[in-house]
Amino acid sequence: MASLQSARSFLFAPGSEERKLVRALESDADAVVADLEDAVAPAEKKAARDLTVRLVAETASSAVRLVRVNGVGTEWHDADVAALQTSQADGIVLPKATASAVDAVARRIDLPIVAIVETAVGLREAFAIASHDSVRALMLGAVDLGLQLGLEPRDDGHEILFARSALVVDSAAAGLRGPVDRVWVDVRDGQGLARDCAAGRSLGFRGKALVHPDQIAPTHEAFAPSADELRRAREIVAAYERAEADGRGVVALAGEMIDAPVVERARELLSEDKRSVLHAE
Repeated sequence: MASLQSARSFLFAPGSEERKLVRALESDADAVVADLEDAVAPAEKKAARDLTVRLVAETASSAVRLVRVNGVGTEWHDADVAALQTSQADGIVLPKATASAVDAVARRIDLPIVAIVETAVGLREAFAIASHDSVRALMLGAVDLGLQLGLEPRDDGHEILFARSALVVDSAAAGLRGPVDRVWVDVRDGQGLARDCAAGRSLGFRGKALVHPDQIAPTHEAFAPSADELRRAREIVAAYERAEADGRGVVALAGEMIDAPVVERARELLSEDKRSVLHAE
């Protein structure tokens, strides 16, 4: 089973459409996000909530099961959170996250939070959001953020370069995993998705929000560790284990001091490679 720490693909599916949500849960996505917010019409909110809670519990899935609730302050938010308190969900995806919104949710429910940064205030408060004990990852909501800021889309994605870099820096400063990059909305443009994944990974992102199962495999490939990274990871783990066997807690490898966090990241890379092989099979 994937974990929030290492998940690369976050596949969104409408909480109001049983077929699409079951398909998502049965897919190879590392994490599935049952969406109660943007994908659900106001008149369908309660029915979608009930359906999501049932399907998350009943559908066999190896994915991390997340639910995007409606935002703090909306008329549906309280009921969404209450429903998840006794559900089988593994975490909450919080839209339009701010520091105060994250704190309000965390006071009500003990579930990990993936916070979507998609407002100017959220971007300014990204470090405070990432530093909250309940937050496990930041996600970039580029569409809503772009609308609020008046950004104009560019082929090279430079209109969101500041936001991307800010989330990477703030996640690292708070001790979180690399953040989750924006949705690539054109599901027919596989080449564009590959380019966008490569750009995000080069900036420090370690996963991507998806809207269609066909986007899973290219995303996993883009965010999989390279052959050089895997070789280095194996060397780090082997050197550290030799040092432990000799009773030493610190080891040098090619002049670099290897400590526990470096070893942990190396082991995560090797785990990601194993998952990539399983998905390929």
